[in-house]
Amino acid sequence: MSDPYDADPYDVITMGRIGVDLYPLQAGVPLAEVSTFGKFLGGSASNVAVAAARLGRRVAVVTRTGEDPFGAYLHGALREFGVDDRWVSGVAGLPTPVTFCEVFPPDDFPLYFYRLPKAPDLEIHEDELDLDAIAAARIFWMTGTGLCAEPSRSATLAALAARSGGITVFDLDWRPVFWADPAEARARYAAALAHATVAVGNLDEVEIATGEREPRAAARALLDAGVELAVVKQGPDGVLAMNRAGESASVPPVPVEVLNGLGAGDAFGGALCHGLLAGWELERVMRYANAAGAIVASRLECSSAMPFAGEVALVVDAGVVT
Repeated sequence: MSDPYDADPYDVITMGRIGVDLYPLQAGVPLAEVSTFGKFLGGSASNVAVAAARLGRRVAVVTRTGEDPFGAYLHGALREFGVDDRWVSGVAGLPTPVTFCEVFPPDDFPLYFYRLPKAPDLEIHEDELDLDAIAAARIFWMTGTGLCAEPSRSATLAALAARSGGITVFDLDWRPVFWADPAEARARYAAALAHATVAVGNLDEVEIATGEREPRAAARALLDAGVELAVVKQGPDGVLAMNRAGESASVPPVPVEVLNGLGAGDAFGGALCHGLLAGWELERVMRYANAAGAIVASRLECSSAMPFAGEVALVVDAGVVT
């Protein structure tokens, strides 16, 4: 991407995971028996970037790939989706991560991460960051996975420290398999929460961050940790949002026939960014984000399934994914 992006701040800059998703084109079949796969861009931070771009936002992602054909594929996919890839660099000697899943609708989607010996997106270095661009972005979105290892941890905290305005979103993104010692996660999360203005996560993730699993108690704990808005995703019970001004919104899920639920949270995240940037009231933002997530849950893939604004508006109006 080039120079038209240089004049103005980005709407959204995300920082974190990227990889290739290899998803079975057969539902209800164990991975050992799957014969055909589809190849898609993946990784939570990258999917959120795609979701926001699909909604018309100016977006870039900070991450790293291997210097291999899968890395080249990801650069092309980001550009095709309208995401600026200028801060996506290669790491010699490390392969681009690959993720497989199994698809057992409506609620069983095991993931198999291949990120060894180390994922390139954990090799982000502080001195390589464009801190001016990160500071100027209207939203900066980072993830818990970026805190699991060095040098990514220090780079992520440096990016957070560069922020003095705008919206800073901490996607709690708890993946225990990425942590050598899961017990250290809460302290790492606390350091990031001190810089964030928004925290978003499901029940498992908010429990890791706060020790609380009951949604309202967890939301209050996130607010006490320093954020201005806490978003707790509760699966079939919908989503709860609470802000420091005392407002709250509890929104039920959108009815949908689930095909693959894995990308729904990232669609929710991109739509959350869109609604926050638009300045909508809290309940409207949550209903819009829920609708975006439901649309992706009805589709097989993640990144290429991210909806456009017109699709989300239709679901919001209808109250159901058809």
